[in-house]
Amino acid sequence: MAIRVFVLLLLCPTFFGAHLATALPGAVDVSTPVVAPASVGMSEPVLRAGVALFEDAVERGEIKGAVLLVARRGEVVLHQAVGWRNQEEGLPMERDTLFRMASNTKPVIATAILMLAEEGRLDLSDNVRRHIPSWDNHRSAFVKIQHLLTHTSGLRIPTLFLQPLMAPSVEHPDAPTLQLEAARFGEVGPDFPPGVSYAYNNPSYNTLGALIEISSGEPLDEFLRERIYRHLGMADSYNHEPDAPQERMARVYRRRNGKWSVQWTPGDPPDLPFPRASGGMISTAVDYFRFLQLWLDDGELDGVRLLSEESVAAATRNQTGLAGESYGYGWATDDDGSFGHGGSDGTWAWVDPEREIVGIVFTQSPGGEIPSAQFRRVVEASVADF
Repeated sequence: MAIRVFVLLLLCPTFFGAHLATALPGAVDVSTPVVAPASVGMSEPVLRAGVALFEDAVERGEIKGAVLLVARRGEVVLHQAVGWRNQEEGLPMERDTLFRMASNTKPVIATAILMLAEEGRLDLSDNVRRHIPSWDNHRSAFVKIQHLLTHTSGLRIPTLFLQPLMAPSVEHPDAPTLQLEAARFGEVGPDFPPGVSYAYNNPSYNTLGALIEISSGEPLDEFLRERIYRHLGMADSYNHEPDAPQERMARVYRRRNGKWSVQWTPGDPPDLPFPRASGGMISTAVDYFRFLQLWLDDGELDGVRLLSEESVAAATRNQTGLAGESYGYGWATDDDGSFGHGGSDGTWAWVDPEREIVGIVFTQSPGGEIPSAQFRRVVEASVADF
């Protein structure tokens, strides 16, 4: 039924006008009010059709649950939870559910690197060996920070970190740590010359995390909390599973060969004994919306500037220099000027500067048929004044 309504709405735009008076039901958050879509030139019925895509997906067993958020011109017009955060225990998805963000962490890491670059603590053209001595060898010597940001370093290490992790020793009693593990990447080195090929690579971003610690003199999670989250009002964002309120986190379900299994449950041991930079962020839709709005607003949010307009412009355009690959500094970029990122546990978000839109689809259903692309098309269709 919901899909038929969705088609009717798209085919009958005159239907929109009579149903714009109120915000979506049940979509009120005490810290982030939801305004009527019409107030920012959007159609409430069309947005409802977007929610129906996910309600139907839950009903058909294609995903377990989701939190959706759409904002235009800084105003949230949709904030909806559907399905389950823990189906076995009958716990519904909530608007303030915490998600394992996986690679949606990478734009946050890129933000920190750009902040440090603006402060003169590092330069994107620096060779990594300038900051991490183990990279000063014939294989790794010419890998630059900008290569790490754009996945053009030539690294092809297939795991988050080399295995096994370092064990404590007389020389390194605190092992394993992010910095010690990133130093090992330099000893392996790239398989291809830096800058000539693109390959999405987690060790590149874990190395960026080590560079943040070295340049700032602070642990990665403390730097992100004090320099980014606190200034943006992101009180529900963390970078290591044990630090987050477990009772609000969603289970991660994975579907393989048509069958669902539980991949991670709140309270399980953390993936690693230290915060990493390729992933590991835990956040809510509202918190991540504030982070995305910073980027839509050219580096400033609520009077707080974290990045210059020049850094935002550079990060959100293709920086690979390679045909057929489009990645900036921490963002997947599109020819139309929009940018976004996804995470392997089922999160995805985008920013559309032309339409002044921020969109969020958070699930914990990797391997499911998540209707993210369809949802974005519906959100675009809901813009009545574009």
